[in-house]
Amino acid sequence: MFDPRQFIKETFVYGLATVVPRVLNFLLVPLHTQTLPVEGYAENTAFYVYAAFFNILLTYGMETSFFRFFSQSKNPKQVVSTATITLAFTTLLVFSILFLQTNPIAEALGMAPRHFSLLLGVLLCDTLVVLPFAYLRATGKVPKFTFLKLSNVCIYATLNVLFLWWFPLQGISLPWGTDPVQYVFISNLLASAFVLLFLLPFYIQIQWNWHAALLRKMLGYGTPIMLAGIAFVINENLDKLLIRYYIDDATMGAYSGCYKLAVFMTLFVQAFRLGAEPFFFNYAQHRDAPKVYALIMKYFVLFGGFLLLTVGVGIEPLKEALIRRPEYWVAIDIVPIILLANLFLGIYHNLSVWYKLTDRTSYGMYISLSAATATILLNIWLIPLIGFMGAAWATLLAYGCMALASYVLGKKHYPIPYPTKRILGYLVLSAGLCAVHWTKFSGQLGVGALFVFVFLSVGFFMEQRELKQLFRL
Repeated sequence: MFDPRQFIKETFVYGLATVVPRVLNFLLVPLHTQTLPVEGYAENTAFYVYAAFFNILLTYGMETSFFRFFSQSKNPKQVVSTATITLAFTTLLVFSILFLQTNPIAEALGMAPRHFSLLLGVLLCDTLVVLPFAYLRATGKVPKFTFLKLSNVCIYATLNVLFLWWFPLQGISLPWGTDPVQYVFISNLLASAFVLLFLLPFYIQIQWNWHAALLRKMLGYGTPIMLAGIAFVINENLDKLLIRYYIDDATMGAYSGCYKLAVFMTLFVQAFRLGAEPFFFNYAQHRDAPKVYALIMKYFVLFGGFLLLTVGVGIEPLKEALIRRPEYWVAIDIVPIILLANLFLGIYHNLSVWYKLTDRTSYGMYISLSAATATILLNIWLIPLIGFMGAAWATLLAYGCMALASYVLGKKHYPIPYPTKRILGYLVLSAGLCAVHWTKFSGQLGVGALFVFVFLSVGFFMEQRELKQLFRL
């Protein structure tokens, strides 16, 4: 029988390792927006956009394939060794090729060669730890997983503070010049290298037993995941690069800085996904699995709606506390739209359980690639027309269409009895209250608190009987 308390506990424990690092990283936003001009923040953003893109290519869906085959295989050690050997070989090969072509590739991407070299170092370290981290998750080694994730971001955050604030305050000259942006990247490289060093024993301890037939199956499963990942990076990040192209670096930096305020929803979605994905796979054989998945979706939307409204009514004080330079605030209107867009993305991740459990990952690829195409076209159309707001609306439309498409296809291939009307009701109520507050009562926290109370009251009234039954278990 489904135990909601156990599910919440597992989601919290696994999600903690993702949420806390992202929170600490988010707390660096005031430091970055204070020490980096908007043009410098644009450079910083471009660095991590390219990092996300290369990371998808370098891992080519192997992490998700690993989870799928590790949970099903009668010989899980063979899955570990095959995946690890393959990913390590391709990573080192690609890294060597890119390193030899640093200058022309950096020029093509519009990056300084030094910055691109640092990017390669970060990518090398981060890719080589993907499977060790996946193995820790799959085998339930939560303390080590959490320790390393937290260590990574603590080192990164500490070095940022030292390089960008403490050393300049003390008048200490740094050996790598005065460019503040590169010190963000150097901090990342050192933090990633620490984690890789700590996980190197994993490569020594595994059984080096490579299996070609198994690899073909894993690649067949993972390739659509990779293509979907590329599409996701396009959906998530292309808007920033196109703003840079169609407008300028300053607007891109302001947009990216304000985009960070939507991180609260991103954290919730990522934490939920990290904890829920293994659960979805492990619970798939239960007879009541579809009903449980529907239940989880409903409460995901209910809590996501609460988060959307809570952050939405507090945007004004948040921007003053976290984004220090007023020149960033020109893009603050995007925040409610991006919050809602990320909630739709979370709904899509919940809905995507059907194609993962039925091994129809190609559908996920088709959905994501279609959304990426729509994102490209919408951005090209809307950014010249209405500026950076066009990029925000394009993101919302793309994620909304992804959720709708997955819902329609899922009804055919893996029916799940979602309480659609109630879910839509919570979405409309939270988004509507957020829109009213933003347009009519912006900055009035008393009215915002009233709106949040109304939403929670409606949710509790509608679900009180079920909540009492669930937590009486």
